[in-house]
Amino acid sequence: MYNNKLDYYLNTWGLSNPQLLTQTVTGQIYTVTYNTETVILKLLSATETDEQRGAVSLRCFDGHGAVRLLQYDDGAHLLEYAAGDELVTWVERGEDENATRVIAQVIQQIHSAPQDSPHDGLFTLDRWFVELFNKAAADRQAGIESIYVRSAPLVRRLLADQREIRVLHGDIHHRNIRQSPRGWLAFDPKGVIGERTYDCANTLCNPAMPELVHNENRLLTNAAILADTLKIDFSRVLEFTYAYACLNASQCLRIGAEEMVDWSLNVAVIIEPHIKL
Repeated sequence: MYNNKLDYYLNTWGLSNPQLLTQTVTGQIYTVTYNTETVILKLLSATETDEQRGAVSLRCFDGHGAVRLLQYDDGAHLLEYAAGDELVTWVERGEDENATRVIAQVIQQIHSAPQDSPHDGLFTLDRWFVELFNKAAADRQAGIESIYVRSAPLVRRLLADQREIRVLHGDIHHRNIRQSPRGWLAFDPKGVIGERTYDCANTLCNPAMPELVHNENRLLTNAAILADTLKIDFSRVLEFTYAYACLNASQCLRIGAEEMVDWSLNVAVIIEPHIKL
């Protein structure tokens, strides 16, 4: 199937020299040559929808802090190739706070993109948080006073009072940002629209280094860096991070990813004393 698709897009978009980089649950990823430049060709599986929303986001970003979307349709995306190091390499060499400053700058660029592009197909944050609301309702009905039950009212308050709504990346973390000739660029957005504070949340739950992520001082320090750089209220950064951690735990719980449930809930437990529920 993919061989036929590859031939089709090579011919249709004038591509050459395909080299398979990786195969994921969403499809196959190649480097190809396009107008003398090395770029990324994503061949999508027939059932893939998340990537389609991501393409809408990239079209809206138009290269601001993110890779450019060069061509796309329902079956494939052609993307600018950020071939440099992942930002996580900075954390690995002890520059965690500087990495957070880079993330803040990337978020700032993404959110600076004009907001007049069509948003059809993007998920609102209200829809994005459905899994958490469902888990909270089930626990409440069962008489369980869980963290999901405690977090749901806060999330509803945040979503009812959203500020500075933007097209969001929705999955900003250290492995979704790479160096390029244009600087640090994000990729693989989720296709979400809502308050820009939400884009701070995921990075505070990453990278996969428990001695960092599950450290209260580190979390509060990096939250302050994001808030100061982006001119966002510090308390809302913590609240949205708490909301995201509970959401991610509820999503992982549904698919049986117990380690990730514990990881996210550990973050939520650290934040909970610092917010008003």
